[in-house]
Amino acid sequence: VQLQAFGGGFVQAGDSLRLSCAASGLTFKSYYMGWFRQAPGKEREFVSGITWSSGSLSYANSVKGRFTISRDNDKNTVYLQMNHLKPEDTAVYSCAAVHGGRYSGTYPPPASAYPYWGQGTQVTVSS
Repeated sequence: VQLQAFGGGFVQAGDSLRLSCAASGLTFKSYYMGWFRQAPGKEREFVSGITWSSGSLSYANSVKGRFTISRDNDKNTVYLQMNHLKPEDTAVYSCAAVHGGRYSGTYPPPASAYPYWGQGTQVTVSS
């Protein structure tokens, strides 16, 4: 299984970015996909998640109303549209996958529930 995240960059506050995470080696449509981020010196935190059929979306309070998660099961890709970026959004963003049939807890799953992780893409927002 491989997850490859890309689309990060250096932007100004108020700008937008769209992250993509391309998955291979798994039956993508059966997986819950999550985005996490980790800023320097801070714990990794959940950003957003999406169920296999896009029927349920989850967002951290800090990004709600600014970020939008989506997926294209035909392209095995999950996206994170990030608008109105703030300096506090600066972090390495990673995507993660967990099979819907292998997780029985509450949603969104905690980071520990995801067996597959991408390498991360850096997002830097300047004020």
